[in-house]
Amino acid sequence: MTEALQLPADWLVPSWPAPAHVRALMSSRSGGVSQAPWDSMNLGSHVGDQIDAVMANRQRLAQFIEARPVYLNQVHGVSVAQLGPGSADGLEADAAVASEPGLACTIMVADCLPVLFAHRKVGVVAAAHAGWRGLCSGVLEATAQVFLEQCAKQLASTEEPPSARPLAADALVWLGPCIGPSAFEVGDEVKQAFEAVDAASARCFKPASSEGKWLADLPALAWQRLQRLGLTQVYGNDGTEHWCTVTQASRFFSHRRDQARLGGSGRMAACIWLA
Repeated sequence: MTEALQLPADWLVPSWPAPAHVRALMSSRSGGVSQAPWDSMNLGSHVGDQIDAVMANRQRLAQFIEARPVYLNQVHGVSVAQLGPGSADGLEADAAVASEPGLACTIMVADCLPVLFAHRKVGVVAAAHAGWRGLCSGVLEATAQVFLEQCAKQLASTEEPPSARPLAADALVWLGPCIGPSAFEVGDEVKQAFEAVDAASARCFKPASSEGKWLADLPALAWQRLQRLGLTQVYGNDGTEHWCTVTQASRFFSHRRDQARLGGSGRMAACIWLA
């Protein structure tokens, strides 16, 4: 029998009113076996770390959550994988939806925003990888569509008579740590891309000290998109400093902070699954 591992103290467990059968967590950089600059819980197999260390870390994650994480090939797009018992690692997608117990929708990040979805009434969960490109292109909209479609199908088979309450009203969303609004400097093209979709996005950008640059608030941009979808129960990252992957160096990996300075950065994972 495998000895139980104690969850590292600085890993994140969402504080949200999800049903008991919904489980979720996000790893930090602690709790693994990788050496610097990937120390120590690097879960990315594509960042230069020793593959044996990555696989050992992935095995530890599976032991921590007592479920199977399904790792995606994330490409900053909007494709959504619908996971089943036969789903293999490496599916090219930036989001996943699951309704089978024991399969963890798993998103890897090191500055991008992980977004987890659950529902109060049915056993469907989802996770999305929201860097600025995916967020601007509609990864949250694509994920929400598939997620709510699956919720509707499951609810239709169990609820008699159907409720008049909008399905989205009972959806829950959690935003994990990401590059914060004091660290995420972008050019005019990023600001213009968001404003082309929604003029209100301008509120999420502030002038940076560098000419022609802006500080972007990624969690606020995500919050705007979710509100437009009717997903109003949003928890987690509020844009304050302790959620910032760049400034909280002892807790989080950050590609922007570490790639040039150290030659590499690990990847953390946000997981959600049904028990």
